[in-house]
Amino acid sequence: MREPRQPNAVIAIVDDDPSVREGLSSLIRSAGLQAESFASAQEFLARPGAEAPSCLVLDLQLPGLSGLDLQKRMAEAGMEIPIVFLTGHGNIPASVQAMKAGAVEFLTKPFDEQDLLQAIQEAIERDRRARQQQAEMRELQNRFESLTAREQEVMQQVVSGLLNKQVAAELNITEYTVKIHRGRVMRKMHAQSLADLVRMAENLEVRSHKRSNQP
Repeated sequence: MREPRQPNAVIAIVDDDPSVREGLSSLIRSAGLQAESFASAQEFLARPGAEAPSCLVLDLQLPGLSGLDLQKRMAEAGMEIPIVFLTGHGNIPASVQAMKAGAVEFLTKPFDEQDLLQAIQEAIERDRRARQQQAEMRELQNRFESLTAREQEVMQQVVSGLLNKQVAAELNITEYTVKIHRGRVMRKMHAQSLADLVRMAENLEVRSHKRSNQP
């Protein structure tokens, strides 16, 4: 068996059958991964969030909240943990619904152990990439917030395509002052070029737009 790409990854198992939880935990640990098991969706929701890249191995049929209900609840709460669904019944509509909602895989019991481990590795990698992107966005936001109010104004004008003299006229300051602010913006944002700065601004705008659309 190949070495896992994320040895510190945490795999959460939610299944109401104790024997299934034990079997899955043993399989996951044999792959060098950490396993946590829960008998219900409510138990899982009460757990603290994992710091390491993680995924959820989730039974479709659960007492109380079903697997699909939990998936929906997690999405509403912003819990972006990749899910691998397991079911004892071949339920095509449910599998389609789960995959459309972002599930990594939908496996029918009895499943092939290698298929499950492969799905888990794919989920871990997806979570690792998402965490890296979030960290990069936080760093970008911190850089932008380190700018003074005037520097932020200059940046917004520059990335909109205005020349220094146009920015000066727009903000009622001298062109020399614009150049100074522009140089500080480039340094603080770690931008290597104007195109680089424009991409950063676009990413910040996308993030701001997503925030404004959240309920």
